Amino acid sequence: MSNFVDETGVFVKAGEGGAGAVAFRREAHTPRGGPDGGDGGKGGDVWFVADRNVASLLAFRDHPHRKATSGNHGGGKGMHGAAGEDLLVPVPEGTLVRERDGTVLADLVGHGDRWLAGEGGRGGHGNARFLSNRRRAPDFAEQGEYTEERFLVLELKLMADVALVGFPNVGKSTLIAAISAAKPTIANYPFTTLVPNLGVVRTDDGFEMVVADIPGLIEGAAEGRGLGHAFLRHIERARVLVIMADVAPPGARMHEADRHEQERVLLGELLDYRPELLDRTKIRVAARADLAPEEAAEAEAEGWLAVSGVTGQGTRQFVGAMRRAVEEARESGEDPSAYVVHRPEPEGIRVVREIDGTLRVVGRDAQRAVALSDLTNPDALAEAQRRLNKLGVNKALGKAGAKVGDMVHIGAMSFEYGEDDLR
Repeated sequence: MSNFVDETGVFVKAGEGGAGAVAFRREAHTPRGGPDGGDGGKGGDVWFVADRNVASLLAFRDHPHRKATSGNHGGGKGMHGAAGEDLLVPVPEGTLVRERDGTVLADLVGHGDRWLAGEGGRGGHGNARFLSNRRRAPDFAEQGEYTEERFLVLELKLMADVALVGFPNVGKSTLIAAISAAKPTIANYPFTTLVPNLGVVRTDDGFEMVVADIPGLIEGAAEGRGLGHAFLRHIERARVLVIMADVAPPGARMHEADRHEQERVLLGELLDYRPELLDRTKIRVAARADLAPEEAAEAEAEGWLAVSGVTGQGTRQFVGAMRRAVEEARESGEDPSAYVVHRPEPEGIRVVREIDGTLRVVGRDAQRAVALSDLTNPDALAEAQRRLNKLGVNKALGKAGAKVGDMVHIGAMSFEYGEDDLR
Protein backbone atom coordinates (compact mmCIF):
# COMPACT_ATOMS: atom_id res chain seq x y z
CA MET A 1 0.00 0.00 0.00
CA SER A 2 1.32 3.44 -0.94
CA ASN A 3 2.71 5.69 1.77
CA PHE A 4 1.57 8.76 -0.18
CA VAL A 5 -1.99 9.95 0.38
CA ASP A 6 -3.16 13.19 -1.24
CA GLU A 7 -6.87 13.21 -0.42
CA THR A 8 -8.69 12.05 2.68
CA GLY A 9 -11.56 12.78 5.02
CA VAL A 10 -11.17 13.80 8.63
CA PHE A 11 -13.59 14.06 11.55
CA VAL A 12 -12.92 17.06 13.79
CA LYS A 13 -14.40 17.73 17.20
CA ALA A 14 -13.37 20.61 19.41
CA GLY A 15 -13.42 20.24 23.19
CA GLU A 16 -16.66 20.98 25.02
CA GLY A 17 -16.88 23.66 27.65
CA GLY A 18 -17.01 22.72 31.32
CA ALA A 19 -20.17 23.40 33.31
CA GLY A 20 -20.37 26.18 35.87
CA ALA A 21 -20.85 25.19 39.51
CA VAL A 22 -23.66 25.92 41.94
CA ALA A 23 -22.11 26.44 45.36
CA PHE A 24 -22.43 28.69 48.42
CA ARG A 25 -19.92 29.79 51.00
CA ARG A 26 -20.13 27.72 54.15
CA GLU A 27 -17.76 29.30 56.62
CA ALA A 28 -17.83 29.90 60.33
CA HIS A 29 -19.10 33.32 61.31
CA THR A 30 -20.38 33.91 57.75
CA PRO A 31 -24.02 32.85 57.90
CA ARG A 32 -24.86 34.51 54.59
CA GLY A 33 -21.76 33.86 52.60
CA GLY A 34 -23.45 34.02 49.22
CA PRO A 35 -22.82 32.12 46.00
CA ASP A 36 -19.27 31.14 45.10
CA GLY A 37 -19.63 28.62 42.25
CA GLY A 38 -16.79 28.93 39.74
CA ASP A 39 -16.92 28.94 35.93
CA GLY A 40 -16.25 25.95 33.71
CA GLY A 41 -13.16 25.91 31.52
CA LYS A 42 -13.20 26.54 27.77
CA GLY A 43 -12.82 23.51 25.51
CA GLY A 44 -9.71 23.12 23.38
CA ASP A 45 -9.61 24.32 19.77
CA VAL A 46 -8.58 22.17 16.81
CA TRP A 47 -6.10 23.84 14.43
CA PHE A 48 -4.73 22.58 11.11
CA VAL A 49 -1.12 23.72 10.77
CA ALA A 50 0.99 23.47 7.62
CA ASP A 51 4.26 21.69 8.39
CA ARG A 52 7.11 21.29 5.91
CA ASN A 53 8.17 18.09 7.66
CA VAL A 54 4.91 16.32 6.75
CA ALA A 55 4.96 14.82 3.25
CA SER A 56 1.43 13.46 2.77
CA LEU A 57 -1.95 12.90 4.41
CA LEU A 58 -1.09 9.32 5.32
CA ALA A 59 -1.65 9.92 9.05
CA PHE A 60 -5.38 10.42 8.41
CA ARG A 61 -5.95 7.24 6.41
CA ASP A 62 -6.22 4.85 9.36
CA HIS A 63 -6.90 7.44 12.08
CA PRO A 64 -9.31 10.03 10.68
CA HIS A 65 -10.58 11.43 14.00
CA ARG A 66 -9.07 14.51 15.64
CA LYS A 67 -10.54 15.58 18.99
CA ALA A 68 -9.42 18.27 21.42
CA THR A 69 -9.85 17.89 25.18
CA SER A 70 -12.83 19.39 26.99
CA GLY A 71 -12.73 22.02 29.72
CA ASN A 72 -13.12 21.00 33.35
CA HIS A 73 -16.20 21.87 35.40
CA GLY A 74 -16.14 24.73 37.87
CA GLY A 75 -16.09 24.14 41.62
CA GLY A 76 -16.96 25.74 44.89
CA LYS A 77 -14.97 28.52 46.57
CA GLY A 78 -14.78 30.33 43.23
CA MET A 79 -12.63 27.64 41.65
CA HIS A 80 -12.73 27.84 37.85
CA GLY A 81 -12.30 24.72 35.73
CA ALA A 82 -9.13 24.33 33.70
CA ALA A 83 -9.37 24.98 29.96
CA GLY A 84 -8.93 22.09 27.54
CA GLU A 85 -5.71 21.91 25.55
CA ASP A 86 -5.73 23.04 21.94
CA LEU A 87 -4.99 20.32 19.39
CA LEU A 88 -2.53 21.25 16.62
CA VAL A 89 -2.93 18.93 13.64
CA PRO A 90 0.08 19.01 11.26
CA VAL A 91 -0.69 18.78 7.54
CA PRO A 92 1.61 19.10 4.51
CA GLU A 93 2.26 22.46 2.91
CA GLY A 94 -0.26 22.94 0.11
CA THR A 95 -3.21 21.31 1.90
CA LEU A 96 -6.66 22.45 0.81
CA VAL A 97 -9.51 22.14 3.33
CA ARG A 98 -13.01 21.65 1.92
CA GLU A 99 -16.54 20.95 3.05
CA ARG A 100 -18.22 17.80 1.77
CA ASP A 101 -19.99 19.86 -0.90
CA GLY A 102 -16.67 21.16 -2.21
CA THR A 103 -16.75 24.59 -0.57
CA VAL A 104 -13.16 25.72 0.04
CA LEU A 105 -12.55 26.71 3.65
CA ALA A 106 -8.78 27.18 3.74
CA ASP A 107 -5.63 26.69 1.69
CA LEU A 108 -2.56 26.16 3.87
CA VAL A 109 0.36 26.89 1.59
CA GLY A 110 3.37 27.96 3.64
CA HIS A 111 5.03 26.45 6.69
CA GLY A 112 3.24 27.67 9.81
CA ASP A 113 -0.02 28.64 8.11
CA ARG A 114 -2.89 27.62 10.35
CA TRP A 115 -6.68 27.42 10.23
CA LEU A 116 -9.21 26.96 13.02
CA ALA A 117 -11.03 23.75 12.14
CA GLY A 118 -13.04 23.51 15.37
CA GLU A 119 -13.57 26.16 18.03
CA GLY A 120 -13.73 24.93 21.58
CA GLY A 121 -16.98 25.32 23.51
CA ARG A 122 -17.24 28.18 25.96
CA GLY A 123 -17.27 27.30 29.63
CA GLY A 124 -20.47 27.84 31.62
CA HIS A 125 -20.79 30.54 34.24
CA GLY A 126 -21.03 29.50 37.86
CA ASN A 127 -23.82 30.80 40.08
CA ALA A 128 -21.55 33.51 41.47
CA ARG A 129 -21.88 35.23 38.09
CA PHE A 130 -25.63 35.64 38.50
CA LEU A 131 -25.50 37.52 41.79
CA SER A 132 -27.31 40.86 41.66
CA ASN A 133 -29.13 43.25 43.95
CA ARG A 134 -32.44 41.57 43.06
CA ARG A 135 -31.05 38.02 43.05
CA ARG A 136 -29.05 37.50 46.24
CA ALA A 137 -28.85 33.69 46.20
CA PRO A 138 -28.91 32.36 42.64
CA ASP A 139 -29.16 28.58 42.76
CA PHE A 140 -28.54 27.88 39.10
CA ALA A 141 -25.49 27.91 36.82
CA GLU A 142 -24.73 27.66 33.14
CA GLN A 143 -23.91 24.48 31.25
CA GLY A 144 -20.76 24.30 29.17
CA GLU A 145 -21.14 24.73 25.42
CA TYR A 146 -21.42 21.55 23.40
CA THR A 147 -19.52 21.11 20.15
CA GLU A 148 -20.47 19.01 17.16
CA GLU A 149 -18.26 16.66 15.16
CA ARG A 150 -17.44 18.05 11.76
CA PHE A 151 -16.46 16.11 8.63
CA LEU A 152 -13.92 17.80 6.37
CA VAL A 153 -12.07 16.81 3.22
CA LEU A 154 -8.31 17.42 2.97
CA GLU A 155 -6.70 17.64 -0.45
CA LEU A 156 -2.98 17.99 -1.01
CA LYS A 157 -1.53 19.96 -3.92
CA LEU A 158 2.22 19.54 -3.98
CA MET A 159 4.44 22.58 -3.63
CA ALA A 160 7.01 22.49 -6.43
CA ASP A 161 8.86 25.00 -8.59
CA VAL A 162 8.82 22.70 -11.62
CA ALA A 163 6.40 19.96 -12.69
CA LEU A 164 7.43 17.25 -15.18
CA VAL A 165 4.44 16.50 -17.41
CA GLY A 166 4.36 13.70 -19.95
CA PHE A 167 2.87 10.42 -21.15
CA PRO A 168 3.48 7.26 -19.10
CA ASN A 169 7.00 5.83 -19.41
CA VAL A 170 8.63 8.79 -21.13
CA GLY A 171 11.51 8.85 -18.63
CA LYS A 172 10.24 11.37 -16.05
CA SER A 173 11.21 9.22 -13.07
CA THR A 174 14.58 8.38 -14.57
CA LEU A 175 15.25 12.05 -15.21
CA ILE A 176 14.29 13.25 -11.73
CA ALA A 177 16.45 10.48 -10.23
CA ALA A 178 19.38 11.69 -12.38
CA ILE A 179 19.18 15.35 -11.36
CA SER A 180 18.14 15.01 -7.69
CA ALA A 181 18.33 12.64 -4.74
CA ALA A 182 14.77 11.38 -5.32
CA LYS A 183 14.41 7.59 -5.62
CA PRO A 184 11.23 6.96 -7.60
CA THR A 185 10.08 3.55 -8.81
CA ILE A 186 11.43 2.90 -12.31
CA ALA A 187 10.24 -0.02 -14.44
CA ASN A 188 9.31 -0.88 -18.01
CA TYR A 189 5.51 -0.99 -17.75
CA PRO A 190 2.75 1.62 -18.03
CA PHE A 191 1.94 3.84 -15.04
CA THR A 192 5.02 2.82 -13.09
CA THR A 193 4.71 6.07 -11.13
CA LEU A 194 1.55 5.78 -9.05
CA VAL A 195 2.23 8.77 -6.78
CA PRO A 196 3.97 12.11 -7.39
CA ASN A 197 7.66 12.25 -6.51
CA LEU A 198 9.44 15.35 -5.28
CA GLY A 199 13.14 15.99 -5.79
CA VAL A 200 15.27 18.93 -4.68
CA VAL A 201 17.72 20.00 -7.38
CA ARG A 202 20.79 21.87 -6.10
CA THR A 203 23.26 23.62 -8.37
CA ASP A 204 26.96 24.08 -7.63
CA ASP A 205 26.42 27.60 -6.31
CA GLY A 206 23.77 26.49 -3.82
CA PHE A 207 20.62 27.42 -5.77
CA GLU A 208 17.73 25.08 -4.94
CA MET A 209 14.47 24.28 -6.68
CA VAL A 210 11.86 21.59 -6.11
CA VAL A 211 10.92 19.40 -9.07
CA ALA A 212 7.81 17.17 -9.11
CA ASP A 213 7.46 14.02 -11.20
CA ILE A 214 3.75 13.82 -12.01
CA PRO A 215 2.27 10.37 -12.84
CA GLY A 216 1.81 9.91 -16.58
CA LEU A 217 -1.04 11.67 -18.36
CA ILE A 218 -2.99 10.26 -21.26
CA GLU A 219 -5.63 11.76 -23.51
CA GLY A 220 -8.81 12.20 -21.47
CA ALA A 221 -6.95 12.59 -18.16
CA ALA A 222 -8.92 15.75 -17.31
CA GLU A 223 -12.10 13.64 -17.53
CA GLY A 224 -10.71 10.89 -15.34
CA ARG A 225 -8.96 8.51 -17.72
CA GLY A 226 -5.78 6.85 -16.49
CA LEU A 227 -4.20 8.35 -13.39
CA GLY A 228 -4.18 11.96 -14.53
CA HIS A 229 -7.47 13.05 -13.01
CA ALA A 230 -6.19 12.18 -9.54
CA PHE A 231 -2.85 13.95 -9.92
CA LEU A 232 -3.44 16.93 -12.21
CA ARG A 233 -4.00 18.97 -9.04
CA HIS A 234 -0.28 18.67 -8.26
CA ILE A 235 0.59 20.73 -11.34
CA GLU A 236 -1.43 23.73 -10.19
CA ARG A 237 1.18 25.26 -7.87
CA ALA A 238 4.21 24.77 -10.13
CA ARG A 239 5.81 27.93 -11.50
CA VAL A 240 7.34 26.15 -14.49
CA LEU A 241 5.98 23.25 -16.55
CA VAL A 242 8.26 20.82 -18.36
CA ILE A 243 6.49 19.23 -21.32
CA MET A 244 8.26 15.92 -21.89
CA ALA A 245 7.77 14.05 -25.16
CA ASP A 246 9.25 10.63 -25.84
CA VAL A 247 11.39 10.64 -29.01
CA ALA A 248 12.43 6.97 -28.81
CA PRO A 249 11.65 4.84 -31.89
CA PRO A 250 7.99 3.62 -32.08
CA GLY A 251 8.98 0.09 -31.13
CA ALA A 252 10.70 1.30 -27.95
CA ARG A 253 7.81 3.35 -26.60
CA MET A 254 4.36 2.32 -25.39
CA HIS A 255 2.31 4.59 -27.66
CA GLU A 256 2.28 5.62 -31.29
CA ALA A 257 2.06 9.39 -30.85
CA ASP A 258 5.05 11.36 -32.15
CA ARG A 259 6.64 14.28 -30.36
CA HIS A 260 4.26 16.91 -31.70
CA GLU A 261 1.18 14.79 -31.05
CA GLN A 262 2.29 14.15 -27.48
CA GLU A 263 2.70 17.88 -26.93
CA ARG A 264 -0.73 18.59 -28.40
CA VAL A 265 -2.41 16.04 -26.13
CA LEU A 266 -0.61 17.22 -22.99
CA LEU A 267 -1.39 20.90 -23.58
CA GLY A 268 -4.97 19.99 -24.39
CA GLU A 269 -5.36 18.15 -21.09
CA LEU A 270 -3.93 21.10 -19.17
CA LEU A 271 -6.33 23.41 -21.02
CA ASP A 272 -9.32 21.23 -20.18
CA TYR A 273 -8.31 20.90 -16.54
CA ARG A 274 -7.35 24.51 -15.80
CA PRO A 275 -6.82 26.91 -18.73
CA GLU A 276 -4.56 29.30 -16.81
CA LEU A 277 -1.91 26.57 -16.61
CA LEU A 278 -1.02 27.31 -20.23
CA ASP A 279 0.15 30.79 -19.16
CA ARG A 280 2.98 29.29 -17.07
CA THR A 281 6.52 29.20 -18.35
CA LYS A 282 7.04 25.98 -20.31
CA ILE A 283 10.18 24.04 -21.22
CA ARG A 284 9.92 21.46 -23.99
CA VAL A 285 12.06 18.36 -23.53
CA ALA A 286 12.73 15.56 -26.02
CA ALA A 287 13.11 12.65 -23.60
CA ARG A 288 15.10 9.42 -24.07
CA ALA A 289 17.18 11.21 -26.67
CA ASP A 290 19.90 8.53 -26.50
CA LEU A 291 17.58 6.12 -28.34
CA ALA A 292 16.93 8.40 -31.30
CA PRO A 293 19.87 10.71 -32.12
CA GLU A 294 18.39 11.96 -35.39
CA GLU A 295 15.00 12.79 -33.87
CA ALA A 296 16.75 14.44 -30.93
CA ALA A 297 18.82 16.63 -33.25
CA GLU A 298 15.68 17.64 -35.14
CA ALA A 299 13.94 18.52 -31.87
CA GLU A 300 16.89 20.66 -30.78
CA ALA A 301 16.71 22.54 -34.04
CA GLU A 302 13.11 23.41 -33.15
CA GLY A 303 14.04 24.72 -29.70
CA TRP A 304 13.52 21.56 -27.66
CA LEU A 305 16.06 20.25 -25.14
CA ALA A 306 17.30 16.75 -25.99
CA VAL A 307 17.73 14.90 -22.68
CA SER A 308 18.45 11.37 -21.46
CA GLY A 309 18.24 10.47 -17.81
CA VAL A 310 20.07 7.20 -18.49
CA THR A 311 23.21 8.61 -20.12
CA GLY A 312 23.05 12.11 -18.65
CA GLN A 313 22.84 13.69 -22.10
CA GLY A 314 21.58 17.27 -21.87
CA THR A 315 20.87 17.13 -18.13
CA ARG A 316 23.22 20.02 -17.33
CA GLN A 317 21.54 22.21 -19.96
CA PHE A 318 18.15 21.10 -18.70
CA VAL A 319 18.94 22.05 -15.08
CA GLY A 320 20.24 25.42 -16.30
CA ALA A 321 17.05 26.07 -18.27
CA MET A 322 14.90 25.19 -15.28
CA ARG A 323 16.95 27.45 -13.03
CA ARG A 324 16.60 30.44 -15.35
CA ALA A 325 12.86 29.89 -15.69
CA VAL A 326 12.37 29.48 -11.94
CA GLU A 327 14.46 32.58 -11.15
CA GLU A 328 12.45 34.65 -13.62
CA ALA A 329 9.16 33.38 -12.19
CA ARG A 330 10.26 34.12 -8.63
CA GLU A 331 11.51 37.60 -9.51
CA SER A 332 8.34 38.44 -11.42
CA GLY A 333 6.36 37.98 -8.24
CA GLU A 334 4.07 35.45 -9.85
CA ASP A 335 3.01 33.04 -7.14
CA PRO A 336 0.65 30.26 -8.23
CA SER A 337 0.48 29.18 -4.60
CA ALA A 338 -1.30 32.34 -3.42
CA TYR A 339 -4.08 31.34 -1.11
CA VAL A 340 -7.26 32.58 0.49
CA VAL A 341 -8.56 31.54 3.88
CA HIS A 342 -12.33 31.73 4.19
CA ARG A 343 -13.48 32.82 7.60
CA PRO A 344 -17.27 32.46 7.97
CA GLU A 345 -18.90 35.41 9.71
CA PRO A 346 -20.75 34.74 12.97
CA GLU A 347 -24.22 33.58 12.00
CA GLY A 348 -26.19 35.51 14.66
CA ILE A 349 -29.67 34.09 15.05
CA ARG A 350 -32.26 32.95 12.52
CA VAL A 351 -35.59 31.18 12.63
CA VAL A 352 -36.34 28.13 10.47
CA ARG A 353 -39.59 26.18 10.19
CA GLU A 354 -39.23 22.44 10.63
CA ILE A 355 -41.03 19.82 8.53
CA ASP A 356 -43.55 19.25 11.33
CA GLY A 357 -44.47 22.95 11.36
CA THR A 358 -42.63 23.87 14.55
CA LEU A 359 -40.14 26.72 14.66
CA ARG A 360 -36.49 26.40 15.60
CA VAL A 361 -34.25 29.30 16.58
CA VAL A 362 -30.77 28.61 15.24
CA GLY A 363 -27.60 30.34 16.37
CA ARG A 364 -24.81 29.92 18.87
CA ASP A 365 -25.88 32.92 20.97
CA ALA A 366 -29.49 31.73 21.21
CA GLN A 367 -28.43 28.25 22.31
CA ARG A 368 -26.07 29.77 24.85
CA ALA A 369 -28.93 31.89 26.23
CA VAL A 370 -30.91 28.84 27.31
CA ALA A 371 -27.97 26.66 28.39
CA LEU A 372 -28.79 26.99 32.09
CA SER A 373 -28.63 24.14 34.55
CA ASP A 374 -32.29 24.14 35.65
CA LEU A 375 -34.89 25.85 33.51
CA THR A 376 -37.61 24.72 35.96
CA ASN A 377 -36.08 27.24 38.37
CA PRO A 378 -38.04 30.54 38.11
CA ASP A 379 -34.88 32.63 38.41
CA ALA A 380 -33.10 30.61 35.72
CA LEU A 381 -36.12 30.87 33.42
CA ALA A 382 -36.28 34.63 33.95
CA GLU A 383 -32.57 34.90 33.10
CA ALA A 384 -33.10 32.89 29.91
CA GLN A 385 -36.00 35.14 28.91
CA ARG A 386 -33.92 38.26 29.54
CA ARG A 387 -31.13 36.94 27.33
CA LEU A 388 -33.50 35.98 24.51
CA ASN A 389 -35.16 39.39 24.59
CA LYS A 390 -31.76 41.06 24.41
CA LEU A 391 -30.89 38.98 21.34
CA GLY A 392 -34.13 39.96 19.63
CA VAL A 393 -35.47 36.42 19.42
CA ASN A 394 -39.09 37.48 19.93
CA LYS A 395 -38.87 39.98 17.07
CA ALA A 396 -37.25 37.34 14.86
CA LEU A 397 -40.08 34.91 15.64
CA GLY A 398 -42.65 37.55 14.77
CA LYS A 399 -40.97 38.25 11.43
CA ALA A 400 -40.87 34.52 10.73
CA GLY A 401 -44.67 34.35 11.04
CA ALA A 402 -44.97 32.76 14.47
CA LYS A 403 -48.54 32.44 15.68
CA VAL A 404 -50.03 31.87 19.11
CA GLY A 405 -49.78 28.17 19.91
CA ASP A 406 -46.78 27.45 17.67
CA MET A 407 -44.13 25.27 19.28
CA VAL A 408 -40.68 26.89 19.39
CA HIS A 409 -37.39 25.05 19.98
CA ILE A 410 -34.14 26.68 21.10
CA GLY A 411 -31.44 24.14 21.85
CA ALA A 412 -32.87 21.76 24.46
CA MET A 413 -35.60 24.23 25.43
CA SER A 414 -39.10 24.09 23.93
CA PHE A 415 -42.05 26.38 24.63
CA GLU A 416 -45.39 27.37 23.16
CA TYR A 417 -45.47 30.76 21.50
CA GLY A 418 -48.02 32.90 23.41
CA GLU A 419 -49.59 36.32 23.54
CA ASP A 420 -46.75 37.71 25.65
CA ASP A 421 -44.27 36.76 22.92
CA LEU A 422 -46.11 38.89 20.34
CA ARG A 423 -45.40 42.10 22.24
